[in-house]
Amino acid sequence: MTATDPALTALSQGWCALSLLHGRIEARIERALQSGHDLSVREYSLLDVLSRQHDGDGGHLQMKQVADAVVLSQSATTRLVTRLEDRGLLERYLCPTDRRGIYTNVTAAGLKLLNDARPTNDAALREALDEAAADPDLAPLVKAVETLKTPVPA
Repeated sequence: MTATDPALTALSQGWCALSLLHGRIEARIERALQSGHDLSVREYSLLDVLSRQHDGDGGHLQMKQVADAVVLSQSATTRLVTRLEDRGLLERYLCPTDRRGIYTNVTAAGLKLLNDARPTNDAALREALDEAAADPDLAPLVKAVETLKTPVPA
């Protein structure tokens, strides 16, 4: 295959369309969350992921799992956790069975903010998808997003 191969060109165009859709969605949600709740998309995602943890086997996520879930490096995730901890939205504590492990939980204030922000997030997502559906290049991707059923990470 060469760089001018039609299959590569189509693949590249598909990737560009997917990247464009992602960027539009993220920008719309970012504006809505920032203006309505003083939260970034990443902060919201982190609160959402951590709010799904539970006590018991496999209930708490390791920092690597959290980083993967919010699509950040481990160091960026740690900085994000620290910022939210400083705001009183998260708390850290030692794992009771392994003193080397540190758990991160959402505080009551963090859960309240997350619950308040969830409708804003959902509405902004819906608006961004509706707007993108009007673009013939993005409409097939919107349809795929709307029909995709994936489990939410614990």
